[in-house]
Amino acid sequence: MPDQSSGPIGPVDGKKVPRFAGSGSFARLPEIDRVPDYDVAILGVPFDSGTSYRPGARFGPMAVRQASRHLRPGYHVELDSTPFSEIQAVDAGDVPITPFSIDEAMEQIAAHSRELIRGDRTVVAIGGDHTIALPMLRSVVREHGQAALVHFDAHLDTWDTY
Repeated sequence: MPDQSSGPIGPVDGKKVPRFAGSGSFARLPEIDRVPDYDVAILGVPFDSGTSYRPGARFGPMAVRQASRHLRPGYHVELDSTPFSEIQAVDAGDVPITPFSIDEAMEQIAAHSRELIRGDRTVVAIGGDHTIALPMLRSVVREHGQAALVHFDAHLDTWDTY
């Protein structure tokens, strides 16, 4: 296990391991099994059985991780901070999920995410279709009480009419 006594274990240094090589974790962060004491976990939820039109959102977590390999982990100008030196972030992998039953998948997502948010931890879920928000929120409410949701979407399909 890496030593966390001097601060968070950050992303893999691009000068030591090129960005096209190494682990496929989000932003080249350490994987959760290497750093069990974390503040934020990035969780992939590759599920799209709840889509009403065109599937493919299940590939979202993989695509986001791939794109995030090019993020620069250093200083963030707008926030005037170095985020990965202030918090311990990890990649928690993907929820092992069935694509054949929405009800069963919701239980799998809720159970898996509940384990990650125990204590004072935060989970950033990368989906997946809109369906994944419900079990994630259920887990947060069960563990912490009230919750809020920030939902990014490029489409109007969650509006009452569109």
